[in-house]
Amino acid sequence: MPGPKDLDPSSSPRALLGAELRHARERAGLSQEELGQRLFVSGSFIGQLEAGTRRMQPEYARLLDEVLGTGNFFQRHCRAAAKSKYPEHFAEAAEVETQAAAIREYAPLLVPGLLQTADYARAVCRAYQPTAPEDEIEKLVTARIERTRLLDDPTVPLLWAVIDEAALRRVTGGREVMAEALRHIVGLARRSRVIVQVLPFGAGAHASMEGSIKLMDFEDAPPLIYFESVGTGRLEDDPATVRHQRFTYELLTASALPPQKSLALIEGIAEDYLHEDHP
Repeated sequence: MPGPKDLDPSSSPRALLGAELRHARERAGLSQEELGQRLFVSGSFIGQLEAGTRRMQPEYARLLDEVLGTGNFFQRHCRAAAKSKYPEHFAEAAEVETQAAAIREYAPLLVPGLLQTADYARAVCRAYQPTAPEDEIEKLVTARIERTRLLDDPTVPLLWAVIDEAALRRVTGGREVMAEALRHIVGLARRSRVIVQVLPFGAGAHASMEGSIKLMDFEDAPPLIYFESVGTGRLEDDPATVRHQRFTYELLTASALPPQKSLALIEGIAEDYLHEDHP
């Protein structure tokens, strides 16, 4: 019986690797749930690997080769499929984001990446890496702005962002940069491309004071949540965890200003930046 074929690096490595995983699993007579049990993951996780939604990590590649008897096929091709222009801790989340039907995000400290302008992104990247060469910063900025092209489609994905007032008030890159960044957000919202709410200081204590939230829903796969902290990040598909985070997000939207009042506040802060009235 023929084994998996070598992948064409000019094609989509993750998609091809996922297809080969499905063929190898079916040849072994295993369901997604059964294979997941042997790897101590869920059946839906195996489905996401096969669909190319999730990246195959080296530890899973090794186990798959052992369980499916594929030599070192998955280990050899895992590295090619994992190549990314994004920081390692965020690479998988950035790839998954492109396949999401809906993204709901709470940003407590900075403008969400999908809503950033190039100058704002440049200021953030430079703050993260103050001693990095300029060309490295520009690579990061280019990759971040390329992500925003997701919004070129007029309807998909749905992007619903709750932005803390603190993110709007923190002067990142200077007043002109902030004014441009906030006007960009307003423009997207006025064109009905995104839904934006501001969580004002006046809301007081709220359900997500300990960090950000990023929920992603898909047409044909279980939802995912992305957890991020300084230099680290992970995707989680545990249903109970996702349900809890979704409830937290719903509480945030209830505490935030309605969309129209949110846009009015953002526009007002942008004008303050331009006229140097920002406290």
